[in-house]
Amino acid sequence: MNARDPVRVVIADDHPMFRFGLKAALAATEELEVVGEAATGEELLTVVGHVRPDIVITDLAMPGTDGASATRALLARHAEVGVLVLTMHEDDEALFGALRAGAKGYLLKGADRTEIIRAVLAVAAGNAVYGEAVARRIVGFFTGAHQQYAARVFPELTERERQVLELVATGQGNHEIARQLCLTEKTVRNHVSAILTKLGVRDRAAAVARARDAGLGSTGSPG
Repeated sequence: MNARDPVRVVIADDHPMFRFGLKAALAATEELEVVGEAATGEELLTVVGHVRPDIVITDLAMPGTDGASATRALLARHAEVGVLVLTMHEDDEALFGALRAGAKGYLLKGADRTEIIRAVLAVAAGNAVYGEAVARRIVGFFTGAHQQYAARVFPELTERERQVLELVATGQGNHEIARQLCLTEKTVRNHVSAILTKLGVRDRAAAVARARDAGLGSTGSPG
């Protein structure tokens, strides 16, 4: 894309009137050009394959393949495409699920035209961009609110077990975890055993996968 070329955009949302309104809003600037639309995750993958846009603006809740799953599949095929989520969902699970899938931006549908256009251009320039409410959630995650999130995701675990699980998810061994939490290695092993039983998984790797899917651990944390 040359500096003077408009950013090519595909819109994915299952509500035709919302797509119509968003397309009209984006048409107000010569910096953007809507080159395709999709109503489902499956359609989105097909459209992107045909028109090769610079940016995809997608909702999360769509029939069939949801926006997060479509984003993951899309980026596996077209890593150069920037994905901006525009959705009504502001809960942690939706937010971190979209970020783990590879979205570079996340706005709520209450955003005005100027904010959406600015976000599209920012993602096209290689930047990550989030609405104010979303940014507060991300900051909260890194300042301690993630422990509350972990408690909601794994209510069957004790607070200490959640701490151990999060450290396991970062790839730390029992010796490192014991030193960090001021525990004996035997105590850590007991906690890990209890975690496996409560999560219903067979081994440590499966527990790590569950934790990272929930947003815990270095590779699962948003960023």
